[in-house]
Amino acid sequence: MPEPNKSGFTDNSLGAIAYITVVPALFFLAISPYNKSAYVRFHAWQSTVLSAVAFLLCLVLSVFPALNTYLESIAFMGLYLLILIFWALVSIWCTIEALNGKRLKLPAIGSWAERQSKM
Repeated sequence: MPEPNKSGFTDNSLGAIAYITVVPALFFLAISPYNKSAYVRFHAWQSTVLSAVAFLLCLVLSVFPALNTYLESIAFMGLYLLILIFWALVSIWCTIEALNGKRLKLPAIGSWAERQSKM
């Protein structure tokens, strides 16, 4: 069983908390002693980038309905909803893996997050 930090949380639980929203992930990257653990930094970076990508995709898609007909707007809203559902499912999957002490590296994001966590 992993050793708890001074805060009373294990690195596994802190890594999982990073996926709840981007706020705890940024907090863990900025505040000591959380930013001392490579495991917590990895999950915080991956969560931050995953949230940023989902946000940017939704932002881009939100512009298109104003430029199209009603039926095309419905299609874009459906795509927007699919992005949010996909983001939520991936976040839940990463949370479960972090709780189990694993580093689930997402394609494209995971390798970058791992490099950032070693700095």
